[in-house]
Amino acid sequence: MDTKIYQADELSEAVAAIKAGQLVAFPTETVYGLGADAQNEAAVKQVYAAKGRPSDNPLIVHVSSFEQVKAFVDNFPVITEKLVETFWPGPLTLIFPIKPGTLPAVVTGGLSTAAFRMPNNKKTLALIAQSGRPIVGPSANTSGKPSPTTAEHVYHDLKGKIAGVLDDGSTEIGVESTVLDLSQAVPMILRPGAITEEALAAVIGPVAIDGHLVSAEEVPKAPGMKYRHYAPQVPVQIVEGADWQAALAWAAARQQRPGILADQAVIAAFPAVPHFELTTDNDVATAAQRLFAGLRYFDEQPIDVLFVQGFAEQGMGVAYMNRLKKAASGNFFTSGT
Repeated sequence: MDTKIYQADELSEAVAAIKAGQLVAFPTETVYGLGADAQNEAAVKQVYAAKGRPSDNPLIVHVSSFEQVKAFVDNFPVITEKLVETFWPGPLTLIFPIKPGTLPAVVTGGLSTAAFRMPNNKKTLALIAQSGRPIVGPSANTSGKPSPTTAEHVYHDLKGKIAGVLDDGSTEIGVESTVLDLSQAVPMILRPGAITEEALAAVIGPVAIDGHLVSAEEVPKAPGMKYRHYAPQVPVQIVEGADWQAALAWAAARQQRPGILADQAVIAAFPAVPHFELTTDNDVATAAQRLFAGLRYFDEQPIDVLFVQGFAEQGMGVAYMNRLKKAASGNFFTSGT
C-alpha cells in the first residue's frame, strides 16, 4: 500500500479514505492519531494490526462536536457540561458508560464504557465532520514506541500500512490528552496530560487520581495504563539534580556511549556528548512538547544509553514524568548505581 501525505487541499481524499474503511493518521494538539471509522469493526481491527497493539487496550473515540457523543451515551453526569464548555475542543478525554451495542467491543476493549475527545485541530475536526463518522485515534506509531509529534514520525513507523497522513506540522503539546473517568461517583484521572488536576478541580471540584498498577489480566479503562510505552531502542535513565557528571562517568566506566536529552544548560556543560535540547529555560511544558521527538531522535544515533532530565511532578511535570518513567521503565540514575 502506498501511504500518502495529505496536504491542506487534499482533505477530501482523506475523508474518502475514512469512509472507505481505510486508515488515516491525523494531527491533534497533543500527538498524531491513527484514524478509522469508530463504528466500522473491520476498520478498527486494522488499527490494531497496523500498530501491533494489544487488542484489550481500548481506543479513544474522536468527535467533532459534543452532539456526536450523545449517540452513544444516555445519561451524562451533571459536571459534563462544565467540562465540555471549559476544555473542549482540547486535550481532555472523558469516559462515560455507553448504550449497549453502539460501539464495537474492539473499540471499548469489551468494557461498558468508552472514551471520547474533541481535539483542538481544525483539519482533524473537518476530517471528522466531513466524513460524518466519529473516528478512533490511538497514537499513530508502532505500539510501545515514542508517540509521533510530526507527520514524518508517522510515515517512518506506518509507511505502507495506512492510506495516508493528514499533515499539519508539529503538535503543540506533545503528550497525550488527560483522561478523566466520569463513569464512577468521583471523577478520576486515569492518565495525566496538559489539563492538570488543579485545572480540573477549579471547574468541578476535587478529583481522584488512579495510581494502581494494571494487572496482566485486567482490561484498562484508558490507553497508556498497562503496557510499556514510549521506549526508544536503547535503555533510558532519568537524571535528577546535579547527577549529570556522575551519570556520564558511570557510562564511561562501562564503555557505553551516552546521549543527553535535557535543558540547554546541561547540554552546554557537556557539549561533546550527543544531545537533543528539550528546553532553554527549564520550562517543563516545552520539555513535554519535545520529549517524544527527542526519544525518536536518539533511535537514529550511535549510543548505548540515554540520560533524560527529570522534572518536578507538579503541573505539567506530572504528565511529563508519567511518560518519561514509562520510557525508562522507572529507572532513575543514582550515583551509587
